[in-house]
Amino acid sequence: QVELVESGGGLVQPGGSLRLSCAASGSIFSIYAMGWYRQAPGKQREWVAVIRSGGSTNYADSVKGRFTISRDNAKNTVYLQMNSLKPEDTAVYYCNADLLATTRDKYWGQGTQVTVSS
Repeated sequence: QVELVESGGGLVQPGGSLRLSCAASGSIFSIYAMGWYRQAPGKQREWVAVIRSGGSTNYADSVKGRFTISRDNAKNTVYLQMNSLKPEDTAVYYCNADLLATTRDKYWGQGTQVTVSS
């Protein structure tokens, strides 16, 4: 049984910062990649950032230069540092992990709300 638990969402003013965390737990043998997606009201879920087991990262153009993804392998935890937040960053943010438990599969967290508003 694998579980991803996100935390760190909330309400922040434009220009502010938030740090999201996502911890993976369960019978995990290996994590290949962890990442973040987001879904704004009325829109499809979109990819935000990914960090692979070797440490390489990629970002969506909309967040490049403002968001930083990092990972603590010992804790099976991924972070998303979000700076210079804009109202258009408002969304439910979901953690995603490509990992090997009993089988290799992709898992999702329950989501955490981020609202950027004055």
